[in-house]
Amino acid sequence: MTASGAKLLVEDLGRVPYAEALALQEAALAARRRGERPDTLFLLEHPPVVTLGRGSRKGQLRDSSEALRARGFEIFEARRGGDVTYHGPGQLVGYLILDLSARGERDLHAYLRSLEELLVAALASLGVPARTLPGYTGVFVGAGEARPGSFPRKLASIGVGVRGWVTWHGFALNVDVQLEAFEAIVPCGLEGVEMTSVERELGADVPADLPARAREAVRASFLSRYG
Repeated sequence: MTASGAKLLVEDLGRVPYAEALALQEAALAARRRGERPDTLFLLEHPPVVTLGRGSRKGQLRDSSEALRARGFEIFEARRGGDVTYHGPGQLVGYLILDLSARGERDLHAYLRSLEELLVAALASLGVPARTLPGYTGVFVGAGEARPGSFPRKLASIGVGVRGWVTWHGFALNVDVQLEAFEAIVPCGLEGVEMTSVERELGADVPADLPARAREAVRASFLSRYG
C-alpha cells in the first residue's frame, strides 16, 4: 500500500482481442471515476493488431491496410497518445486505470516517467539492463543516443490516455514476440528504430518460463509503486 493508502488491483487476463480489452478499459475507467472500483492494472496480450495513436501520421504503415488485414492483423484507431504500434502474442500489455488526482499526482509527464522507471526496474530483475532515452517516451536497451535515423534498440512502448485525471491505455513490453511483425509499421513513428525483445536480449540465457517471469516482474514492480 502506498503512503496515501491507495491500493492497486492487478488482473491477469490472458489473451484478449483488442476491441474487447478497449471495452473493458472504458467500463473500468467509468467505474473508477465514480469511485466504484480501485485503481487497476490489466495484464494481457492481444492477437495481432496495429493501433494508431493520436500522433500517427500518413506513411507510418509500411504495408497497406488491406495487406495488413490479409495477413491477419486488425487495425484500430486508439484514443491514446503516441504513434503507431503493433501488439501480438508474446508481448505483455499493461493497461493502467489510475486516479492520479486521488493520489495527488496530477502530472502526466511525471506519470509517463514513472511507467518507464517501473518497466526498467522490472527488466533489471529479469537480467536486462534497460534504460530511458531523454526526449523520447518508452524503454530502450543498448548504447548510444538518438539521432536522425538511428536509435538504441526499443524494448517497450508507452501510450496513455487520461480522462478526468484517471488514466487508461498504458504500455507494451516485448517479451518473446515475433519481431518481424514490426516491419509492417514505423514503430512509434521512429524511423530507424530497431525493436527488440527480452528473449533476444537474454540470448542463450532465456528461461523456459520467461513469459510468467516477465508478468511477475512487472506485477511486482507496479505494486511497489502504486499498490
